[in-house]
Amino acid sequence: MRAKQFFITTQKEAPADAEVISQKLMLRAGMIQKLAAGIYNYMPMGLRSLRKIEKIIREEMNRAGAIELLTPVVQPAELWQETGRWQKYGPELLRIKDRHDRDFVLQPTSEEVLTDLVRQQIRSWRQLPVNFYQIQTKFRDERRPRFGLMRGREFVMKDAYSFDRTVEDAGKSYDIMFKAYCRIFDRLGLMYRAVRADSGSIGGSRSQEFQVIADTGEDLIVYCPESDFAANIELAPAPALLTERLAPTEELTEVATPNMEKCEVVTEFLGLSLDRSVKSVVVATDRCDENGEPLPAKIVVLLLRGDHTLNEVKAGKLESLKSGFRFATDAEIQANFGCKPGSLCPVGISKDIEVVADKTVACMSDFVVGANKDGFHLRGVNWGRDLPEPLIADLRNVVEGDESPDGKGKLKMQRGIEVGHVFFLGDKYSAAMNTTYLDENGKPQVMQMGCYGIGVSRLLGAAIEQGHDEKGIIWPDSIAPFTVVICPVGYDKSEEVKKTADALYEELKNLDIDVILDDRNFRPGVMFAEWELIGVPHRITIGDRGLKQGVVEYTHRADMKSDSVPAGEIVSFIKNKLGF
Repeated sequence: MRAKQFFITTQKEAPADAEVISQKLMLRAGMIQKLAAGIYNYMPMGLRSLRKIEKIIREEMNRAGAIELLTPVVQPAELWQETGRWQKYGPELLRIKDRHDRDFVLQPTSEEVLTDLVRQQIRSWRQLPVNFYQIQTKFRDERRPRFGLMRGREFVMKDAYSFDRTVEDAGKSYDIMFKAYCRIFDRLGLMYRAVRADSGSIGGSRSQEFQVIADTGEDLIVYCPESDFAANIELAPAPALLTERLAPTEELTEVATPNMEKCEVVTEFLGLSLDRSVKSVVVATDRCDENGEPLPAKIVVLLLRGDHTLNEVKAGKLESLKSGFRFATDAEIQANFGCKPGSLCPVGISKDIEVVADKTVACMSDFVVGANKDGFHLRGVNWGRDLPEPLIADLRNVVEGDESPDGKGKLKMQRGIEVGHVFFLGDKYSAAMNTTYLDENGKPQVMQMGCYGIGVSRLLGAAIEQGHDEKGIIWPDSIAPFTVVICPVGYDKSEEVKKTADALYEELKNLDIDVILDDRNFRPGVMFAEWELIGVPHRITIGDRGLKQGVVEYTHRADMKSDSVPAGEIVSFIKNKLGF
């Protein structure tokens, strides 16, 4: 490709509403253009990188035995109603009507459509296993789209769905896809971790996320340097930090704590360490009677040590909260506890209120809590003596330095951006949609499913969040819009420069190297700055001065190190750099 034939639209400044570095750099580098909130045009430069990502994904999916198809963006509501997700998915599901007043959705994912396809096409055990995948546009009506392609409303996704006869067979399909995902992210040239994860709204039991490591990542990853344990913080088991509960040594005492609501302030006032305090988090589950009329919400108190934070995903797995929960309102707290939120405690409350203590709290003694009276706290609180024994569960987020669940070291943390997710779904959708096959005995059996997604367009943003500097983007070779750029200095003024640049361009192109020749005759500083912004990994500069000495200049974008290379050796030099 020659630059004059291409469409390059770089900008000196990013728009004022651009928030994160990937969004700013993609807009400045002319890779995307905003059309509406969370909706972008892919400009030619960005589309080249997107297609390279898709190519790698296709090659590895095909290698893993998956079969590509394509489903419509618009899906009939009946399928979503069949699984119950028409009601459950929430406002992110964009519901539309056609001219005949029939309901449809813009697909955010395709479990229903693929399950419907399979139940119509597959009858016998002889047709299984099968794994279908697609690379398709998706739409989720995010309440607050932000961060460019990182959290847009319209995005490109690779989703795949495996169908098997048994749970054991489905586990094998899952393992095949997991290995394929590892190969994909290895080939993309990104630093990543595969971590245990929650299945979220899609559901399922076995679940792992692929996280691109980046300081700006929204997700917090927990891992053990001494083992292969890694998990999203939502799913990381938190150990009890006390092995046994000590006998009480203090009497229960009410202490005045005027205008003190936070555990940090109260314990400092009392001369105690923060780990002697317990905070009460009050949540509520909305209920209805058999006629659908609202009942008073069920109130649950979750107890955490003062220096710990609630893990809402873990809380949502409690039997009493599985149907969903919210944080209680100030009015509900006042009605049930007689005080404001900063003075809450489980002592002396109604037996109708469920109390669940984190595993560490359940082992504490002589601790400090609120007094259910504004401006007062209780110290010297003990289980059994001052309040009933609680239900016990893992409720907290792990912290750095906790023991790894596998017992092989201490946990560390780093930030990541989720770009892929693999789920074992079991029969969650196949049972709901009566997707069966006939076994060897002619009896119908429900298929077992797996689901596997990659955020294709999100990978563009994630790669930039991981690779950038003050000059612009630093792409891995595999997904850069161009791999090599030839920058001739004085292209229209020097016949020797033009001849050398044209010959080198043709030679690299004939080797199937993705090269662009900048024939726009820009000044060197302007030309170099633009390609550094775009992030092309390998730059070859050709000028009269160097040619007189028989050399050209090579610059690697990642470290900006430059080398003089004999002009006759530059092709073999580049081939070596690219691993030919």
